[in-house]
Amino acid sequence: MPALRHLLFAVIALSFEAGAATAGEFAEFRPIGFSQDGKVFAFEEFGIQDGSGFAFANRFFIDTTDDSFLPSSTVRIVIKDDPGSIGDARARAAAQSATLEARYRFADTPGTFAAFNPLSNLDGAAHLLRYTAFSMVPQPFAPYAVTLQEKPLPPSALCEAFSDRSVGFRLELAEINGEPASLVLHDDKSVPQSRGCPTGYRIGGALTHLADGVSTHVVLVLVRSLGFEGENGRWIAVTRRLE
Repeated sequence: MPALRHLLFAVIALSFEAGAATAGEFAEFRPIGFSQDGKVFAFEEFGIQDGSGFAFANRFFIDTTDDSFLPSSTVRIVIKDDPGSIGDARARAAAQSATLEARYRFADTPGTFAAFNPLSNLDGAAHLLRYTAFSMVPQPFAPYAVTLQEKPLPPSALCEAFSDRSVGFRLELAEINGEPASLVLHDDKSVPQSRGCPTGYRIGGALTHLADGVSTHVVLVLVRSLGFEGENGRWIAVTRRLE
């Protein structure tokens, strides 16, 4: 089976480079919300898998104090029933995480969607995003700016059969409340196998939350990777608390 898997991904890569694959899929993103103190952020992604046509829904819960997943919290649902809809997948994912969501009451604290830059935004820059932390007039806050730099890295075991390198990323806050900065939010040293075989990244947006003088910033990163029928897209949320 490992040899077959490597062969399959090799065929995918060759087809993609030749322009034969044209129907990949990009997951939709939706925020679930923050805990009241901003120390936990949750979001979901969902869609229809290319190749199988199965509906899927994933839910992620992030400890924003150290930008890590809450232990045993990630939910991944794939509906293999016939028929099985995106709505079914999302409902099953929500049911599976209901206890956790009730504990943190995310619906009470949605936060602010400060900026959104999906792939469909043709005028949006892929590697730079500037935004203000909150939507209000007059605006009491100066801008924040996030930059992303792609970097070549060794491929994961999943992809090494057909490529001698993979793509990671470095994410940095280059402006904080109007002041120049160089705060590193994330810097890949290797590419985790969970990302598949990345081909590139895009800054997809930013969400914010304010409580007790601490602002929590969530920077969305869209991961572009090789799929069965073209490029696929999945979401990463990188978090940082600023006092």
